[in-house]
Amino acid sequence: MRFQGKSIIVTGAASGIGRAAATLFAAEGAAVLCADWAESVEGVAQAIRDTGGRAEATRIDAGKEDDVARTVAQAVDAFGGLDIFFANAGISGGMANIFDTDVSLITEVLRVNLVGPYLAIKHAAPEIAKRGGGAIVLTASVAGIRSGAGSPAYSASKAGVINLAQVAAQQLSGSNVRVNAICPGLTETGMTKPTFDYAREAGKMEKVGRLNPLRRAAQPEELARVALFLASADASYVNGQAIAVDGGLSSSHPVTRQEYGKTAV
Repeated sequence: MRFQGKSIIVTGAASGIGRAAATLFAAEGAAVLCADWAESVEGVAQAIRDTGGRAEATRIDAGKEDDVARTVAQAVDAFGGLDIFFANAGISGGMANIFDTDVSLITEVLRVNLVGPYLAIKHAAPEIAKRGGGAIVLTASVAGIRSGAGSPAYSASKAGVINLAQVAAQQLSGSNVRVNAICPGLTETGMTKPTFDYAREAGKMEKVGRLNPLRRAAQPEELARVALFLASADASYVNGQAIAVDGGLSSSHPVTRQEYGKTAV
């Protein structure tokens, strides 16, 4: 029960990593405000309540300042304060290359994926500091570490999130508010559903995630558990870091790998 008595906001809570994290936070004693653009976020909060947890839901555009400010105020009013913000909401923006990507698409991806976490820090950090400190966790991506794991728009937005975590950790010096990021590799979520659906229909699931040493994609709970670690007192001395949770994909530049048990050619 690492989060007993803690007040937590999770954005992107309607599905995938956000839903898994909201459920796990609540299971460890937290009061959770589940925030998402999708109406189905209400069902996530209800499922938590049905199992004896404490949760509320709100609809939010994570890249809109009024919505983020309102969500922080809602958590403070409902739960008496705010201890943790998991800024997880994001969009993919498709896979178009630089020359086929419209500026309006890049702008929207940056608005949700980068401006959203910035707004979370701006509005949540003062409230968290009032409680004596806590944690902000941002969802970046392995695509933000180096090329080859996402579109230009998505990759640039997530690289920005990594740097934002570092800058925010410094600018919150003395507040006891820690800021870290997780960098997921390929994970089965609502965002990646088309990829997984195609692989299943084509009978090619064995190829999904095969570029990383574990040779598989992640499940949302595997990412959520790392977010919970960074939000907890177990990570009390972890600050300004971007933790790759990608099966080892980012441990190497792309190479022709030697197959297990076989001689390299």
